[in-house]
Amino acid sequence: MPSLLRNSLPAIILMLVSVLGGMTLFPNSARADLRVCNQTQNIISIALGYRADAGWQSEGWWVANPEACAIVYQGPLNARYYYLYAVDDIGGGAWDGSVFMCTQDSSFTIFGVEDCLARGYERTGFFELDTEDKTDWTLQLTEANAITQEPQ
Repeated sequence: MPSLLRNSLPAIILMLVSVLGGMTLFPNSARADLRVCNQTQNIISIALGYRADAGWQSEGWWVANPEACAIVYQGPLNARYYYLYAVDDIGGGAWDGSVFMCTQDSSFTIFGVEDCLARGYERTGFFELDTEDKTDWTLQLTEANAITQEPQ
């Protein structure tokens, strides 16, 4: 073995141990999120509801541009069911349902789902999203699965 390599061998081993040790300390963690993708031609606003440690919680608003996604929950999903409400303010359609939670026009985090109107919030119907206990989920919203709201 040449003397240069023999003298460098301890340094090479130390460098490999350092690199491998760093890999275990800082692993490449896979991102796990709840994403809502907008497959329409209009901007949509999205609200999220879920059961948090302290009880029911609703949050909003995320904005998804046409043909883009918004991450509405960051990190691994820890529940099977999440609840969403999305609205196309330009086209008039909505993605809603029969699970009522509290919302408001401006950005919000609201704890509890009871007495929305009495507490100064709007009572909004969310639809249930079954993530099948996966830690990562992407939902595609299209014009075909929106409910068009007729003027009243």
